[in-house]
Parts: sequence; structure tokens; C-alpha cells
Amino acid sequence: MKSTDIANIFVGADRSQLLAVKVLEHSIKRHTDLDVRVRAMDDLALPDPKDPRQAKRTGFSFTRFAIPQLMGYKGRAVYLDADMLVFRDFRELWELPFDGAKINIQEELPDGAQVDGKTGAPKKRVKQCSVMLLDCERLDWDPIKIIAGLDGQYTYEQLMSQMCILGESEVKYGVPFRWNSLEVYEPGVTGLIHYTDMFTQPWASPENKNGYLWLEEVRMMLESGALSWATLEEEVKLGFFRPSMLVELKEAGSGPVKPVTPEQIARYTAIDKDAKFVKHRDVYEAKKRREAAVKAYEANLAAESGPAAVAVNAATSAVQSFASSVKKFVSR
Repeated sequence: MKSTDIANIFVGADRSQLLAVKVLEHSIKRHTDLDVRVRAMDDLALPDPKDPRQAKRTGFSFTRFAIPQLMGYKGRAVYLDADMLVFRDFRELWELPFDGAKINIQEELPDGAQVDGKTGAPKKRVKQCSVMLLDCERLDWDPIKIIAGLDGQYTYEQLMSQMCILGESEVKYGVPFRWNSLEVYEPGVTGLIHYTDMFTQPWASPENKNGYLWLEEVRMMLESGALSWATLEEEVKLGFFRPSMLVELKEAGSGPVKPVTPEQIARYTAIDKDAKFVKHRDVYEAKKRREAAVKAYEANLAAESGPAAVAVNAATSAVQSFASSVKKFVSR
């Protein structure tokens, strides 16, 4: 791979995260001499499956499957989520080998990946496909056909978590944890931190113990002119960023931004409460609409075929999930 190669990076995002994409891009470029091209995939008009139970969980859930097509089925590319920040030379991730596979995703998580007691954290973390290297020349993905497959061929979980559209030999689990570090930061080691717990993402909450790292990147952008204060204020006005973030940045002055104290967390939380700030308002409203659609869909199934048909349909999905898991296990 030549040093002059362009590193094409596609970032899954919706409108509320577009500034987060800019912060991620700034952190990537600040640590590498690679020719980096970053594209936020907030504008791809992809359909949903007919079955709302398999619908996208975010506005950009399915966009990663369009990357080979967007690349003209040539070269390699990287998919990232918007809620990330980079601390090392991106070349380390970009040049990871495929070793015959078509995609390269996260390795099994180390014991240290489990962050006990963190606000908003799941009971157990599992490896993710949120950092993905793609060999676009060998991927014939058509996102429309892949989404259509959710109506009977596989479930959302099988597609998004297990990459069931590829054989086991076509998937390499070779992305080190340090390049998709789930809410863990180790100075000098972490290449990319993933603020994967939505409830405590730095622009939504002051409670993330590693949030100061993201705010320091923002502060540097403000200092260099890469970002304007007016832009930040507009994001707050739109309800995408917490109002207390403006206060936190002002208090940091010329920096660096430091970890917050319990007193600061309480004060910032009060500021956001007084401003009636709602974390990820649009995302949670979309979730409510999806849940209502699922309820209506299942009620319609029951009306047309009786309660037994709904039970059979649910059991079929469970069997599909189990069969896929067995296939994965046997092929290892």
C-alpha cells in the first residue's frame, strides 16, 4: 500500500451528529499524514424493511452496506460511527490486512473492556462492527437487496451483529480493541475511543469520565478557527448539544479541558435540566415510533391469522437467530 493512497472514511451519522463527525475528522487528521477523505453518511435515502421489527435502530444503521457501491466497488474503505475520537496515527488502522477476508472488524473483547457500574452502560459489552475495514473490490453488496433480506431471510441482529450476509472465512476479527475502545481510554495505548453509551456521550451528558478528551478536541478546534463559537451555540439551540457544554468550555479557558469533578457534574446537570434539554431527543422519538409500528404490525398479524400466527412468527425469528449462531460456532 502506497503512502499516497487516499484513506476513504465513511461515518454513520444523522443531522444531530454532524458536528461530532467534524470533531472526529479533526482528531484523525491531527495525528496522521495520510490523505484522509471523510464523508458523513447522513444523506443516504435507504428504505426500511416491510417488517418494522427489523427496521433500522438509527437513521444510519444500514448505510455501511452502501460503502462498496459508493466506492464504485474499488479499493478499500473504513466505516466509523460518529461518536468516536482518535489519538494515534490512523495509518495503524488503515493498513490492517484482510488476509483473504472481505471485511475486518473488532477482535474478541479483552477482560478490561467491561466497565462495571458506568452510568448508561449495558450489562455486558460485546464486540462491535462499528469500526469496519472493507475490501470494496470483493464486496458485491447492494444495500437495497440487503435490506430486503430482512423480510424473512434474517433478522436485524443477525445482519448487524453477526454479519450473516458473509461466510465466516470472509470476516476477519482483526481490529484491536485499542482501535475500537468501548468507553475505555488508556493514555499512549488507545488509538480510538468509542463513546458508545448514548446516555453519556460527551455532547449529551457531563457524566462521562472520558468526555473531557472530546471537549478538549472541540476547544482546540475553537482555538485554531476550525470551529466557531456561533456554530456550537446553534447546535445547542437546535437541541443537539447540551447547554452546559458551553459553560464547561468557557470554564476550561485556554485549556486543556480537565476531567469533571462531582461538583461540576451536579452543576452542569442542573443547567441542562433548567434548559429542558432532552438527550438524543430525535433518536428516542424515532424509537417510540418504531415501537408503535411494531405493536400495530403484530396486532394486524393477529387479526389476520390469529394469535398463534404471531407466536409462530416470533418463534421462526428465534429459530433463525439460533441457527445462525450455530453456523457461526461450527464454522470456527
